[in-house]
Amino acid sequence: MEGAITVTRPALQASDARPRRNKALVLEAMTSLFQAHDASAVDRLYAADYIQHNPDIPQGRDALRALVAGMSKDVHYEPGMMVAEGDLVAIHGRIRGWAEAPQVVVDLFRIEDGRLAEHWDVLQDEVPVRTAGGVAMFDPREGQRSVPR
Repeated sequence: MEGAITVTRPALQASDARPRRNKALVLEAMTSLFQAHDASAVDRLYAADYIQHNPDIPQGRDALRALVAGMSKDVHYEPGMMVAEGDLVAIHGRIRGWAEAPQVVVDLFRIEDGRLAEHWDVLQDEVPVRTAGGVAMFDPREGQRSVPR
């Protein structure tokens, strides 16, 4: 074959599989730690130099492992929708038993070399009734909805 190759249109689907893999990693981490309360998952899923931006949680894997090991069995996380691009993943969910009232949370992760390297979060007490706009703050089915690609 000879001659130049000309791209006439972009591919219909990106070939970068990182977002899919990274979403699976984040989901495994959130359910392992905050549903199964499996502190051993920290070593498998988190980078050795893991950075934590939550001001109430100390730095590093040792602190995260201790937090999970000492966590009440009442703590339970429900994952919702996830968004990923490159090495960043955001997951919207609800956590019960972490605070006095259930909280809706958005966790942001940076992934490096197949492990969770950095974490930010924003938590808000859940309003148990529909909001002024008429929709709930969290719906566990939100992550299952079909989204056009």
